[in-house]
Amino acid sequence: MRSFLLPGNYFAIFVLASVVSGSICAATPGIAPNVVLIFIDDMGYADIGPFGNTEVKTPHLDKLASQGMKFTSFYATPVCSMSRACLLTGCYNTRVSIPGVLFPGSTIGLHPDEVTLGDIAKQKGYATAAIGKWHLGHQAEFLPTRQGFDSYFGIPYSNDMGTKPFRPDFPPLPLLRDEQIIETEPDQALLTKRYTEEAVKFIRACGRKKPFFLYLPHTMIHFPLAASADFKGKSKMGFIGDTIEEIDWSVGEIMKTLAELKLDERTLVIFTSDNGPAGRAAPPFRGSKASVFEGGVREPCLMRWTGRIPAGTTCDRIAGNIDVLPTMASLIGAELPKDRALDGRDISSLLLDPKAPAVRDTQLYFTGGGALAAIRVGEWKLFLHGIPVVGNKKLAANRLAEAATPALFHLTNDVGETKNVAEAHPELVKQLAETAEKLHAEIKANKRPAGQAKAK
Repeated sequence: MRSFLLPGNYFAIFVLASVVSGSICAATPGIAPNVVLIFIDDMGYADIGPFGNTEVKTPHLDKLASQGMKFTSFYATPVCSMSRACLLTGCYNTRVSIPGVLFPGSTIGLHPDEVTLGDIAKQKGYATAAIGKWHLGHQAEFLPTRQGFDSYFGIPYSNDMGTKPFRPDFPPLPLLRDEQIIETEPDQALLTKRYTEEAVKFIRACGRKKPFFLYLPHTMIHFPLAASADFKGKSKMGFIGDTIEEIDWSVGEIMKTLAELKLDERTLVIFTSDNGPAGRAAPPFRGSKASVFEGGVREPCLMRWTGRIPAGTTCDRIAGNIDVLPTMASLIGAELPKDRALDGRDISSLLLDPKAPAVRDTQLYFTGGGALAAIRVGEWKLFLHGIPVVGNKKLAANRLAEAATPALFHLTNDVGETKNVAEAHPELVKQLAETAEKLHAEIKANKRPAGQAKAK
């Protein structure tokens, strides 16, 4: 047994066996899973069939849900780069000093000394590949090939950060293979298909010969929207639906490849998104991308591992992208770093039983600007500085600065965050605020720097 500090639940010391007692790995001694992690851009909670969308056709995701587990309280962050930092490091983005969004002119990136999902997989001899949108620094020292991945194919930031269609002040959008630009301003209508082809090729190359970790962060469904001719104009939900249905096709191609290679029982598949939908509703929640309302940060999440995760199940426990790294480490038998704090927890017990006791009961909500805006503990969510203003950023900042009264919501009874009950629960407000202050103070005291690009 080993113990280490995992902040996030009243500074508890979390004790963990090198392989969790009763863990999924114990079901098949000697066989650790391959991992396929599919990460969508700007997909909201209600954008796919398993989470209530009836306008788009997502048969492959529907099947994935029927064969695995659906998470209904799975958290990301309001915007792009910060969410990827959380996912790749198992830490809140503020701990690793990655702001909300990095741009082509940014000189920082995820520090090369951070331990990423790729590093965790390499520790156990896995082949690793990142295919798609990176967005954790575009200079060579920050690219996936310097962060635990054997290979990379994709664009290093968001698809609107090129000269086309409307950014003449930016350099042309680059498409990279490993660390080399192989194209500029690639045809975005073909990106989903090209990423999928690369992913299938990687899975086939590894097959049953070598364990693998595939990280597939799609460019879509981020603006500007693009879909191939096979999908454009086909969805009842318009262009956004076209892109979603092509993502569903991509999932189907990957699942078909795993089945063909007889890897279903040896592969954990995770499907989720980086933040809420851009400028669209995320029912039943309030808010969307860039907000810390639930609609901006609570994401669709599906996990399937045939024969291990019970099929057709739903887990409502608090979990999120910060939990992926410690969970993956546990499942493949890798060591977590002992020289730094992590914020995520190993949720493999929930993969065995969605009704198992909660692994953590606390979630912190950071804004794209790095401020701690809210905290959830169990069923309660407290906005520390009042209800956020969505809209004009300057006005929102002013109003937030002037706000003095916290806002409290009971998420089970009021999932839409419409009824502020702070006045009825003053002691609870005080307790949650004090907890948030303590947790935030620990993060700030143990904050690690971002990487700084070397002068050219």
